[in-house]
Amino acid sequence: MTDKLIIFDTTLRDGEQSPGASMTREEKVRIAKALERLRVDVIEAGFPAASPGDFEGVQAVARTIRESVVCGLARALDKDIDRAGEALRDAPQSRIHTFIATSPIHMQLKLRMSPEQVIEHAVKAVKRARQYTDNVEFSPEDAGRSEEDFLCRILEAVIDAGATTLNIPDTVGYSLPHQFGQTILRLRERIPNADKAIFSVHCHNDLGLAVANSLSAVLNGARQVECTINGLGERAGNAALEEVVMAITTRKDVFPCHVDIDTREIVTCSKLVSSITGFPVQPNKAIVGANAFAHESGIHQDGVLKHRETYEIMRAEDVGWTANRMVLGKHSGRNAFKTRMQELGIEFGSEAELNDAFARFKDLADKKHEIFDEDLQALISDAALAAEEEGVHLVALKVCSETGEIPMASVTLRIDQEEMTGTASGGGVVDASLKAIESLVGTQAQLLLYSVNNITTGTDAQGEVTVRLEKAGRIVNGQGADTDIVIASAKAYIHAVNRLRAPSQRMHPQVAGDV
Repeated sequence: MTDKLIIFDTTLRDGEQSPGASMTREEKVRIAKALERLRVDVIEAGFPAASPGDFEGVQAVARTIRESVVCGLARALDKDIDRAGEALRDAPQSRIHTFIATSPIHMQLKLRMSPEQVIEHAVKAVKRARQYTDNVEFSPEDAGRSEEDFLCRILEAVIDAGATTLNIPDTVGYSLPHQFGQTILRLRERIPNADKAIFSVHCHNDLGLAVANSLSAVLNGARQVECTINGLGERAGNAALEEVVMAITTRKDVFPCHVDIDTREIVTCSKLVSSITGFPVQPNKAIVGANAFAHESGIHQDGVLKHRETYEIMRAEDVGWTANRMVLGKHSGRNAFKTRMQELGIEFGSEAELNDAFARFKDLADKKHEIFDEDLQALISDAALAAEEEGVHLVALKVCSETGEIPMASVTLRIDQEEMTGTASGGGVVDASLKAIESLVGTQAQLLLYSVNNITTGTDAQGEVTVRLEKAGRIVNGQGADTDIVIASAKAYIHAVNRLRAPSQRMHPQVAGDV
C-alpha cells in the first residue's frame, strides 16, 4: 500500500483571484459539483470574510457538497475565523484554513509585528478555528522567503495548538524544485511533532515551476498538494491539478503515493472552469489542451497507429477526451435533454428552469445540426449570465457590412427598464457593435481583452467570446456565446458592463487588514 496524496483544489478561491475571474454563487456551486464528481478531497470554496457574496458562495457550496471536504480561508483574525465557521456550518465535512505571513519582509513591512507576535496570533487563530472543526490547516504566508528556524518554531507551535495540516506556500513562485523539496524534507526532520500533521504545498507559477515544485515536495514527504483546474490563479497561476494528478498516476514507479481522483472527469471539469471564468485553455496545454493527444508528424502518426505507447504515455480516454457522448439534435425530446444534463451534473431547481433551458436548447438546435456536451455547458452558462444581468439587457442588434463601405451597427438596449437605441461605425461589425453599446452605457472603460473561441467544430459552431474591461483599477470579465459571433460579442460586452455597474467590496485574502 502507498500513501494517499490529498488533492486540495483552490479553483474557487485562489483561482478566482485571477483578474476578472470572479464567480457568482451559482457558478461556484456548478464548479464545486464538478470537483466532487472528480473526487477532489478538499474544495477550498472561498474567503468568507472577503465580502457578503463570498460568504454566500462558501455557504452555498457547504450546503451542496456531501463527499468532499469544504474549506474556507481565514486570516489569523477572530472575525475572519468566526465568519468562516459560520459559512461552513452546514458542511458534512469542513476545514478552516488560516494563515499569517512569516517572511521578514512581510512581518516588518506589511504586518509590522515582531516574530513573537506572529507566533502568538497564529496559535490563537488555530485554537479558535478548532472551536468550529477539528480539521484545521495553517499556512505561513511567503514561506519560500521565510527563515527556516522561524518556520520550525511557528509550525511546532501551531501543531501543538491543534493544526492538522501544515501548508508551505511558495507565495511568489520564487523556489526551485530541488530547493523546495529539500525545504519540505528539512522541516519534517527538524520539527519535533511533525508526525502529528500532514505537510502540504501551495506553489505559484511565476517561473513556470509550480507543478515541478509540488512534485518535488511530494517526493520529499508532502502528502497534500494545493492546485487549481487549468492552473488558474493570480499572476501566472497555480500548480495545475490535471498535471499533478496525471504525473502521480502515470509515474507510479517514482512516486510512493496515489490519488483517488476520477481522472475521466478531468476534461469536462477543465472545460466548465474555462467557460465560466472566460479563461481559455491554450491548445498545447498538457492533459487538457486540444492538441494534447494530437499527432501531426508522419513518424508519430505511424508509431501511434502501430502501438499507442510509442508516443503516448497515457490514454486520452483516461482523462475524459474520447468518452462516449450522446449527441442531441432538434428532434431530441425533453427527457433526453434532461437526462444528459443530469449526467453532466446540471440540475434544475424547478420545472420552470428546466422548461426555459429546454426552450434555449431547441432554439440552438434550429441553428446547428448537432448539439454536443460543450454546447450544453455553454447554453447553461449563457442562461446563468442572462439571469445575472441587472440594468442592461440586449433587445435587438442590426449590423451592416459591405465591401468598400464602413461597417455600421445599430443596437437597442433596455437600460434600467428604458429602451434606448444607438448607432456607430467601426473597423468591423464587432467593433461597430461594441461602440454602439458603449455610446449608450457610457462606462468609459478600457477594453483589455477581446477573445473568441469556438466551442465545438464546424462552421455552425457556437462562438464563445470573452471581454475584459478595466475602469479605475477594477477589472471584470464578460462572457457570451452564440452561433452568431457578433451577437456573442454584444452579450459578452453587456455582461462585463453589468459587472462594472454592480458594487464590489471584495477584499483580497492577502490584505493584512488589522491583523
